[in-house]
Amino acid sequence: MPAPAKGPLVGIRVVEFVGLGPAPFAAMQFADMGADVIRIARPGAVPTLPDPISGRGRPTVEADLKNTEDAEMVRKLVDGADALIEGFRPGVMERLGLGPEPLLERNPRLVYGRMTGWGQTGPLANHAGHDINFIAITGALAAIGPVDRPLPPLNLVGDFGGGAMFLVSGMLAALLSAQRTGAGQVVDAAICDGTIQLMSMAHDLAASGGWRAQRDANLLDGGAPYYGAYACADGVHIAVGPIEPQFFELFRQTVGLDVSAHALRADPRNWPALKEKIATLISTRPSSEWLALLEHSDACVSPVLDLHQAVLHPHLVARESFVELDGLTQPAPAPRFSDTPTEARARPHDLLPLTEAVEMWNN
Repeated sequence: MPAPAKGPLVGIRVVEFVGLGPAPFAAMQFADMGADVIRIARPGAVPTLPDPISGRGRPTVEADLKNTEDAEMVRKLVDGADALIEGFRPGVMERLGLGPEPLLERNPRLVYGRMTGWGQTGPLANHAGHDINFIAITGALAAIGPVDRPLPPLNLVGDFGGGAMFLVSGMLAALLSAQRTGAGQVVDAAICDGTIQLMSMAHDLAASGGWRAQRDANLLDGGAPYYGAYACADGVHIAVGPIEPQFFELFRQTVGLDVSAHALRADPRNWPALKEKIATLISTRPSSEWLALLEHSDACVSPVLDLHQAVLHPHLVARESFVELDGLTQPAPAPRFSDTPTEARARPHDLLPLTEAVEMWNN
């Protein structure tokens, strides 16, 4: 079993049906915030799961959901739960007799969280897809990347931003409602829906005439010369983001731009010329020199670090933004709570017997 839970969700019980990507990431958020989460995995699946970090903080039981006895034991486990997380295609849980209707009938306060790419309804609901497909139809993929092609933003925008985090926020809202009313409900979290929400600012800009339907041409997509990454003399990139005029003025003075840069930045037609000027200046010194001049100022300049370098950045070290569990350096829980601090818990290495899990939760 993991270490004793800490955090604002202590006492909340969640049953997670093991999947990949956003569903286990959402379950990790619940576990990090103190909820008791038990993972249900099909027999033999655990050794092959690529989740040494996102599987932390919760025990796993194996259950053959097509086996009548195992399925009934899982139902008894859900009887003692506040919430459930599943990430299968629509209809899979229903065919196993574990859909929302029978489980809510047995446990009326249950919050039933469903994580999919396309959602539970619609023409694409039963089709396969991945992050790149889900964000492609939302306008997000078309807005990211160089001029000549869209660029997948890892799976941060879809799986985790538009998917898992909307599932978590939706389930937390439903849990609050269940506490008030005693009635649970289904939370249908679709990655395409959440990604559209994430695009709200782009829609704001479009509605006000401040968005061009072209990549690398807008304020936050690399088009603005004062919001992008530049290569230094040593080949290392720095991130430059002095959007506000006063921050840009500090940046301008430090790097040696002529005062006419303010006029150039005001007109998007002049952005390519200003971008070239900045790139030329930044390329004259190594990153260490630029960062010594700019990182600890309001010029909004930062090093562009890889995963291994990020662990060593002094700011993240000071905030203990990474923790070490099971010999692995990994992200610490976020956000932070003043009165109910969270703590990442190690992943149990031994499977928990299904009968023991049911007895533990229902007695």
